[in-house]
Amino acid sequence: MTPAEERINALEQAFGALDDPANPLGADALLAADAAGEVLPGAEKLLDEFAFNAEFVPADLGGRLERMDVLGRILRPVFRRDASLGFGYGLNCFFAAAPVWTAGDSDQRGHAARLLLGGRRIAVARHEVAHGNDFVRDEFTLTTVPGGLRLDGSKSAIANASRATGLVVFARTPGAARGRSHSVLFLDRDELPADRVEDLARRTTTGMRSAEFGGLRITECLVPPSAVLGEQGDGYELSLRSSLLIRGLIPSIVLAGADTALRTVARFAVRTRPDGRSSLDVQHVRDVLTGGFLDLLLIDCLALVATRALHLLPRQMSAYAAAAAYLAPKLVAESMDEMAAVLGEESFTEDGAYGMFQKQRRDLPVTSLGHAGSAGRQVSILPQLPYFAQHAWFADPQPPAGLFRPHEALPALDLSQPVLLGDGDPLAATLVAVSDQLESAGPPGPDGSAGHALRFLARSLTGELAELKKAFEVVPLGDREALASPHSFGLADRYTLVLAAAACLGVWREQQSAPADRVDSFLADSAWTTAVLYRLVRRLGLPLPDRPGACERRVLDEIVARLHNRRSYDLYGSPLP
Repeated sequence: MTPAEERINALEQAFGALDDPANPLGADALLAADAAGEVLPGAEKLLDEFAFNAEFVPADLGGRLERMDVLGRILRPVFRRDASLGFGYGLNCFFAAAPVWTAGDSDQRGHAARLLLGGRRIAVARHEVAHGNDFVRDEFTLTTVPGGLRLDGSKSAIANASRATGLVVFARTPGAARGRSHSVLFLDRDELPADRVEDLARRTTTGMRSAEFGGLRITECLVPPSAVLGEQGDGYELSLRSSLLIRGLIPSIVLAGADTALRTVARFAVRTRPDGRSSLDVQHVRDVLTGGFLDLLLIDCLALVATRALHLLPRQMSAYAAAAAYLAPKLVAESMDEMAAVLGEESFTEDGAYGMFQKQRRDLPVTSLGHAGSAGRQVSILPQLPYFAQHAWFADPQPPAGLFRPHEALPALDLSQPVLLGDGDPLAATLVAVSDQLESAGPPGPDGSAGHALRFLARSLTGELAELKKAFEVVPLGDREALASPHSFGLADRYTLVLAAAACLGVWREQQSAPADRVDSFLADSAWTTAVLYRLVRRLGLPLPDRPGACERRVLDEIVARLHNRRSYDLYGSPLP
């Protein structure tokens, strides 16, 4: 076990069993704190003792952040229990600090690191966007004046506004050229004049009730030019570059909450009734549980690819991070709705054995909101697709095998390398290569029918990639009007499903050659991959083979086994207390 895995397991065990009524950090205590709109003090104390904020500070600045895939995993024990705690205590600090890590000079990066390592918080006030909602509607302005810069304005909903010492502020310069209208400041509130900064009232939210969304008003406050991150006018580009770090983590945090939701529903479904039957005797219930678990495996494959690509494929990873952040919340939300129907009236319970399902369902929309939401993630994918169609698809080489091997070492994280628009799509090349391998090698494993289905499904998805190539190779590069059509957005959605299939096939294939002590017999079995691809092909509306019933039964058996053995519903099957 690596030091990172030991750290993840230690945090999971320190929280204790979620379903233990006597656990002061268990579900009952978390639900009571959520109902009161308060953070559970004991949970924050545990994270203090763990020095959780060190996970968000790069190792060269004294923190523990060396690998983005490890960061995604270490968030899960917290978000499995309470998104308010995970977001409010630490993850929002990482979101806020991302522009500092990306564009800050040595003094700015060092200052941010000292704040976080000292147990302080950093908050971010993002800029207004055209499609903004109530959380991003108001803004700050930055004006050049004698002696420096003047900051004015307000934001009515900033996570940790009153609790943060560090402030990362996106501010608009009136009259600035298009594309250069915003700058980013890194400020220490302790160094600002107290009479120029005012806390505004806390905003209530339907989800993440315990997280503080307050506001700030800053009035005619002089700030030094040294507070600017990068150069004045870099705000828009810096926001996009920071998103390359942030988006790959979205699947892990929504997956963690959905893990708890699925576990709650599985526990409900396996209960034996007085007549000796259970909900598992109903085919629809089995389908919902199986589909929910398959979606989590799919999401984790995307999470793995998106985070490891920051290290291995920095010039191609932007589309993968956006696809992962777009698709994960969408799939989980749909799965939550299906699971709610299985729970029936219990899905409305806000306490007791099934209260955590309702909490996770409420928290999900706030957890995955992000700065620009799902539309913004699609928008960042679309400009890349004509280039991929003309130069990459069916031409690119495959990515390094390490992209799909979660236990393999990674190169050091270099935040200067990721780019906004990828120059290739090696993940799509994995789909083509595995499809070709399946065609030439025959059915994998002893189950010929499952092997036939997997070949058929991989071939169908490769055909879908060919159709996407035809659609986008006629679009001139940079043709914004063509890419802004609803049809193009629909095609981008289909592309994310193709990427998900490629990620799953890559993970499954690499299990075939994994070291003996790292092979997971379930992941090495073609059953889950076949069932995932069947689900994706059905979603795309493509022709289907016979339903892989034996594969789905194998997946359901794994769900029940992990429930009883207390293991997580992701690629790692981690032990739970």
